[in-house]
Amino acid sequence: MGDTMHTMAADKTGRRNKTVVYLLGGAACALLVGGLALQFSRPTPAFPGETAAPARAAVSGEAPKEKRRALAKVGKDYLFYDQVADEAVARHGQEILENMINRTIIQQACAQQGIEVTEAEVDAEILSISKKFGLAVDQWLKMLQAERGVTIDQYRKDIIWPMLALRKLAGVNVQLTKDDMQKAFQRNYGPRVKARAIVLDNPRRATEVWEKARQTPEEFGRLARTHSVDPNSRPLDGAIPPIRMFGGAPELEKAAFKLKPGEISGVIQVGVNQYVILQCDGFTEQVVTDMAEVESILKQELHEEKTNEAVAQTFQKLKDASRVDNYLTRTSSGGTAPKSAAASPVKDSQVQPVGGTAAPRATATQRPAAAPTTRQ
Repeated sequence: MGDTMHTMAADKTGRRNKTVVYLLGGAACALLVGGLALQFSRPTPAFPGETAAPARAAVSGEAPKEKRRALAKVGKDYLFYDQVADEAVARHGQEILENMINRTIIQQACAQQGIEVTEAEVDAEILSISKKFGLAVDQWLKMLQAERGVTIDQYRKDIIWPMLALRKLAGVNVQLTKDDMQKAFQRNYGPRVKARAIVLDNPRRATEVWEKARQTPEEFGRLARTHSVDPNSRPLDGAIPPIRMFGGAPELEKAAFKLKPGEISGVIQVGVNQYVILQCDGFTEQVVTDMAEVESILKQELHEEKTNEAVAQTFQKLKDASRVDNYLTRTSSGGTAPKSAAASPVKDSQVQPVGGTAAPRATATQRPAAAPTTRQ
């Protein structure tokens, strides 16, 4: 059911796995990763001396006179670097180019503000994170590679470095209020609504199913199996993880906490073409009653959340302010079109865009809602 069902299902995993997902694919990494392989020295524009691959040539029985980098020889035929590069661009070019664009955006911002992240800072951050799990650094890195497919090099350069760089760019100064603490306490330790859900993607259909559920509430499970479009809860008669307050789905939470056991909600719109009907099965008990018992834990979690929010906003501002003309996808985003090429070391006249000489479509201005995410 999209983001809302993801929110309702957030408690399915154990705390350790949940934290790993948070570090690798949650709010922090949603803005920090996606191939942003950065330097550990003072940031500069990415690969300023890099040149294009040699011109393509057909496979032949003999190595050509001009120098080309051969990657393999099959019988009498050579397979060259530029041929492999062409195949790689065809298959993965858009994703890799987007990652390089984002990397360059962060590098340029760091260079403009004189910000650097040292290798020692990266080491210290990795040590701090591993300690949170009670693991030695080498054990933590091995676990990431085994469970998440993240190599040590990727973790250092694609996750930790950008995270630290963007924190510095954001200039985070977290201030926690009593209201922040109270909401976090309710979210993490307060009572939750045990419920079943029927998820639909059409308002007319949602109304029809709601009428049937209202008339025969004892048939709610069967209606969920028959009509719900959510593949996770449908085979379970609509059973979903208990809904918590301040969990990220305010409309759903508001409706859920008004219900009494056995009651059925109205049709709740939680997104574009996303409609939910709930049946309350009761409430869970309050896990912790005295906030003082968990105050230090809450402060740490809130500090991380607010830091990540600030980082997210900073990264989006950088993307919005940076003019990007993507010749591969023929789209433009952010900033304004440059008046001249004087500021660039390579003039536009020296560049042959992929797919012809046409410039990106002027009307294809993109405003992504989220920054690139890491591979899960």
